[in-house]
Amino acid sequence: MVKHILIADDDPHICEVITFALQQANMRVTQANDGQQALQKFTQSQPDLIILDIGMPELDGIEVCKNIRKTSDIPILFLSSRDDEIDRIIGLEIGADDYVTKPFSPRELVARVNAILKRTQAKPTKNDDRLNHGNLSIWPEQARIEYNNSPVELTSKEFAILNALILHPQKLFSRDDILTHAYQDNINVSDRTIDSHIRHIRSKFVALGCNDIIITMHGMGYKLGLCR
Repeated sequence: MVKHILIADDDPHICEVITFALQQANMRVTQANDGQQALQKFTQSQPDLIILDIGMPELDGIEVCKNIRKTSDIPILFLSSRDDEIDRIIGLEIGADDYVTKPFSPRELVARVNAILKRTQAKPTKNDDRLNHGNLSIWPEQARIEYNNSPVELTSKEFAILNALILHPQKLFSRDDILTHAYQDNINVSDRTIDSHIRHIRSKFVALGCNDIIITMHGMGYKLGLCR
């Protein structure tokens, strides 16, 4: 099935470069030139993934992502002209799946898009493929999670982390262990980014009444809680 990608960037040249690279990879592309237009085209076209520039007029990428995350867990890849760790952490905390700094290689960007789509693409599975731990249930092939029979919406990175923890519920994970599972493309990610993912996962489960989804072993790492 041809994947549909929405590109939101106010630089026409960047839009054309990305569009050409994605079309060469057999993907369909819709373009938006500002934040408001990005929200409109997201609603109208229902893409499979959004490439979202942070510094756009009308609404910046951060605000667009916040609006989309109110109703959808569609994969989002941020573009930024600044290699600023604060921007990266904010983007990941509000639900971005990945972050690329300009200037970038179009081939690398396509590879990142393919990797995100592969991680987030749901596949039909049987119920006996479910993994259970306390009140937590995960269907790895579907990238589906429930707590107390309530669905939990996670980004692809958050899902990869939680999936690794439930596969090894007794294991104490270092940040490097988590990095290996969440960032298989070996990009450079700081400890603060990993901590941000953990904090975001916890907040989503706290909202459902689970206060011990991930336990911090200070100075050592993380492990899965009892999930009761």
